[in-house]
Amino acid sequence: MPLFKTAPNAICILRLSAVGDVCNTIAMAQMIQRQWPSTRITWVTGKLEQELLQGLEGIRVVVFDKKQGSSAYRSLWAELANERFDALLHCQYALRASIATLGIKARFKLGFDRHRSQDFQTLFTNHKVPSPIDKPHVLDGLLAFAQELGVQLEKPCWDLNIDVADKQWADKQLLQQQPNLVIVPGASKAYKNWHSQGYAQIIEHASSKGWKITLAGSPSPVEQILATEIVSKTSVAINNIVGKSTLKQMLALLKGADLVIAPDTGPTHMANAVGTPVIGLYAHHNPERTGPYYFRDYVVSAYQQALVAEGRSKAPNWRTRVKDPQAMNRIVASDVINMFDRASLAFNIERNIEAKAASK
Repeated sequence: MPLFKTAPNAICILRLSAVGDVCNTIAMAQMIQRQWPSTRITWVTGKLEQELLQGLEGIRVVVFDKKQGSSAYRSLWAELANERFDALLHCQYALRASIATLGIKARFKLGFDRHRSQDFQTLFTNHKVPSPIDKPHVLDGLLAFAQELGVQLEKPCWDLNIDVADKQWADKQLLQQQPNLVIVPGASKAYKNWHSQGYAQIIEHASSKGWKITLAGSPSPVEQILATEIVSKTSVAINNIVGKSTLKQMLALLKGADLVIAPDTGPTHMANAVGTPVIGLYAHHNPERTGPYYFRDYVVSAYQQALVAEGRSKAPNWRTRVKDPQAMNRIVASDVINMFDRASLAFNIERNIEAKAASK
């Protein structure tokens, strides 16, 4: 039975990090909004992640800056001290997130059931959300929260705000009469990264077919070093803007791109959210769980191969992680090139660019 037969007055969403998970959670929050427009939504999230939520209509954002230590909890609890929510959607099982719930007053505190919960999250909730049967993806698990409230599930979609200034910045990075390939080569965790030689090969191939190449990413040293290595291994003109964009500029760039290639990282899900075809590169996590929701058919995965190499013919459960730090090296450049060609053909990218150029 759903918790509410009519729209609740106010709910609180707790999803602090990371960018990809916050991006997926937006689809759940906006599904609630479409069916219950009168419900007030407060979202507690991290300092970086709040940039992605800026401008979302009808969502009040409260920032939890984990770098502030214990004062971050005091600040959060003080801001919400006079509020009581009909439901708290505790969508993150990290212990720091669970501690944050202690100062948030809500009639129902929803959390993952025993199949998905970890880090003692079940101790901090009073209502367990059943895991979707045969749907391991993170987004499906988040949508189950909305369904438990009483929302009728529908096809998830995103309405993300992009400012004019951010779009103008992105337009300057891209070409209008050539197909644009945006590669986000690095993830926040280095073990998720593919090698620079592989990226160099796909760049050479795409450039030979008339594509403009842009490298993008965060200012982290790992990502900037990787980007520099990639540039050094090609003779192709590359627009390297790794570390030179805000999160919203990145979103605008991904929306303006014709195709994106990235490992298991936030921009993979951001591209999915704005409808840009994305080739995800996976080896450590099951792409059926963490891959780009609408583009999982275009993932190049070494996940199963890496599991076998560790002596496991299949994953014991839906979130089993490959431990080998070199697992991404099992991805073969020719497979990525073949997927690039397949995606280009499937989405008529080069043909659409030619038609656009001919019409000018």
